[in-house]
This record gives sequence, structure tokens and C-alpha cells, in this order.
Amino acid sequence: MPDDRRYSTDHQWVVASGENFRVGITDYAQDALGEVVFVELPRLDQSLSAGETCGEIESSKSVSDIYSPLPGRVVRINEMLAERPGQVNSDPYGDGWIFEVRIDDNQRLDGLLDA
Repeated sequence: MPDDRRYSTDHQWVVASGENFRVGITDYAQDALGEVVFVELPRLDQSLSAGETCGEIESSKSVSDIYSPLPGRVVRINEMLAERPGQVNSDPYGDGWIFEVRIDDNQRLDGLLDA
């Protein structure tokens, strides 16, 4: 696991991306899911609470909810996943990111785990 990010107990990661925080799932999570065939992304400008369901990942094995590890507002989504959902499998810590959220208080990262 890359040590430049924080992790949730739901096997999601968070990393600073300018003023925002980028969110994705861990290699462990993508491996458990199997081949990802569809990603339902959160809506742009959607306000989220920490732990709130904001999308789904459909794989060859199951459908799993995507949770927001942080409270904030969705400011960017990875539109490439609409055409290439397999990026979640092939590059979970890079091009397979899911969305970016802007938070108002960096102390809200305190509930997340270090690598």
C-alpha cells in the first residue's frame, strides 16, 4: 500500500490532490471484487457525510457500495471509468481513482489510518 495516503476500514484510500482529496479503493478491495465492469460515480457538487454511500462498483462477483471516507462536496469524478471501469483493477492507486472531495477541515482526516 502506498504510504502517501490515508486508508479507511472499508479499504478505500484518500490522498491530497491540490485543495481536494482524491478517493479510490485499495488493491485488496479490487482483488476481492474481481473484474470491475461498471462504476456508478457520485454526482458532481453532491454533499457527502463521512461513511455515506455515494456510488457502486459492479464486478463479475458482486455489487459493492462506494462510501465517502470524508465529509465534503464532490468536486471531480473520474469520468474515464464510464468507458474503462477496469482501471479500478489495473491501477487502483493511480488512474483507477473514483472521485475528489473538498472538505472544510483537514482534521477530519483523523479518523483514517496510515499505511
